[in-house]
Amino acid sequence: MADKTIYRASTTAPVNIAVVKYWGKRDAQLNLPTNSSLSVTLSQSDLRTHTTASCSASYPEGDSLLLNGEPSDVTGHRTQSCFRELRARRAALEAADPSLPKLSTLPLRLVSENNFPTAAGLASSAAGFAAFVRAIANLYALPDSPAQLSLIARQGSGSACRSLFGGYVAWRMGSRPDGSDSLADQVAEASHWPDMRALILVVSAAKKGVASTSGMQRTVATSGLFQRRIDDVVPRHMDAMEEAIRDRDFAAFAEVTMRDSNSFHATCLDTYPPIFYLNDVSRAAIGAVEAVNEAAGRTVAAYTFDAGPNAVVYYLQQDEEMVVGTFSALLGDVTGWKDGVQSYKSPVVLVERLSEVIKTGVARVIMTGVGEGPVKTDEHLVGEDGQPIVR
Repeated sequence: MADKTIYRASTTAPVNIAVVKYWGKRDAQLNLPTNSSLSVTLSQSDLRTHTTASCSASYPEGDSLLLNGEPSDVTGHRTQSCFRELRARRAALEAADPSLPKLSTLPLRLVSENNFPTAAGLASSAAGFAAFVRAIANLYALPDSPAQLSLIARQGSGSACRSLFGGYVAWRMGSRPDGSDSLADQVAEASHWPDMRALILVVSAAKKGVASTSGMQRTVATSGLFQRRIDDVVPRHMDAMEEAIRDRDFAAFAEVTMRDSNSFHATCLDTYPPIFYLNDVSRAAIGAVEAVNEAAGRTVAAYTFDAGPNAVVYYLQQDEEMVVGTFSALLGDVTGWKDGVQSYKSPVVLVERLSEVIKTGVARVIMTGVGEGPVKTDEHLVGEDGQPIVR
């Protein structure tokens, strides 16, 4: 009689926001980048993907994924690459120990939930693929390290490899044609610099106009600035950023963060036809950060933007009242503020033009900080009967 056991494993995984950006592929099939990158892993109490991986001989043939309650396509090259790699590693364990159940041969059923808007420039694919890979690795009881699993997650979503670690994480571009040295590497744990904070101004929860994958390809093909960025700008920024993190030097961290964001978006603008990820609200947020730093007489805030209009503002806990207070004074009615923020008093008064654009253009905020990597959980999204749990 066939084994009808439902095998389950669950994990949560974090979002990461790059301070030295990944943009451009040297091998689209293997998802190999044209440059290294570095990110801050954000706290899962505020931003996370929760994924349950399950398998059973009782499931119908074919793998499936339910994302935020909706069926999601798993037939794409990236997802299939991850399935294939993980199954091969489980099959190797089964070959070495015939007593193990043959999980590698069973259909997979994945159920995943985000607690933030999907495809809105908040690195949902990074958290999603990191959770997907980690959950299946747990299901299969793989002995692989986070760095080894990052090689798999990278094939699903480049920046996902960085979400397999907490704290401050580099993705080393590598040089081998097979991608075996293009993996994530923890630069410092969250506990090394725990007072790093991030305020995310969510400008729009709508999907962006130009998807990252096609945008990258267009930039690589047409931007004259791009080669300078990957040859000169990013290597300098990587060195400077690692030094800033090591020394907990916020002024240096902030300068590299803002310069790298500007450099990345300059290559997007230099793409032909140009790509505009920033909008008027994004530019107003930049103006607000510059006003805060000028009023403080030192650098207390840093903006960065991924491939979307949402502003991520980094600051240290000690400067929260000034930095966050500047925005909460304008955006007291939007959701996402933590308790006590309403009492903050910031000396910064923005010019009316910036104030109005921010007031009318920000839909919600997310207050968060540096956090840990994926966490195994016993809270499953698939029941003992193999059916998705509706919550």
